[in-house]
Amino acid sequence: MERVQKLIAERTRYSRRKAEDLIVQGRVTIDGRPAQLGDKADPDGQRICIDGKPLPKPAPRIYLLLNKPRGYLCTVSDPGHRKTVLDLVDTREPVYPVGRLDMFSTGLVILTNDGELAQRVMQAGPHCPKVYLVKVAGNPDDRKIQRLERGILYEGERFGPCEIRRTKTKPDSYTWFRVTLYQGKNRQIRRMFEAVQHPVYHLKRVAIGPLTDANLPVGHFRELTPAEVNRLKNPMPENSRKSNRRRPPRPSADGRSSRGRRKD
Repeated sequence: MERVQKLIAERTRYSRRKAEDLIVQGRVTIDGRPAQLGDKADPDGQRICIDGKPLPKPAPRIYLLLNKPRGYLCTVSDPGHRKTVLDLVDTREPVYPVGRLDMFSTGLVILTNDGELAQRVMQAGPHCPKVYLVKVAGNPDDRKIQRLERGILYEGERFGPCEIRRTKTKPDSYTWFRVTLYQGKNRQIRRMFEAVQHPVYHLKRVAIGPLTDANLPVGHFRELTPAEVNRLKNPMPENSRKSNRRRPPRPSADGRSSRGRRKD
């Protein structure tokens, strides 16, 4: 027995949240009766319908890794008819992007039809950090970087602790950083550096949890190996990770970092 919204997410393009909306709207039935939020059903022994149409049978699971070029949206469709990442892949079953990169950012994106794996990857936390190479205007000093690492409040939104390592600097021109996020908010890195007056020139995602692929050409994709899928579904326990990886500071109850007080 599985929750109905989970079954819908697994067998259609609907997210779990959208599936819940369909249930609330009375568009989902189980053996002819309207489904309720929290209902569970046996997909093999019960008839689940959306708008009177039976739920499709499970599609074969597809797991792709794409190196997204600049100028493509991470979405299934766009009302403005702009290019999306789905224009770059050709699959036997519909897939959708997991998480977002804005149109002007590049790098790794997972595409899949596995709703459970998508939820795990998108869920914020140390189990699946995302790593980015970021070029920003000017040369932010250490005080600004430490402030971003501790976490900041910007335009009414809290950005959590992260890791930032300076990799290259051209004095009075630009700086490259390697940024590791444990949170996934809209345009998070761009807004973080805007908060300290150093706008982002270029942003590229180079790792999603255990996934990296520096040899994947821009605009190309490949299938994930079974081992890669397993590592995404069963991340390494925190205490088994490399001991020299610097952990993000934990915010206290008042939102301040345990590594020191800050002023937003």
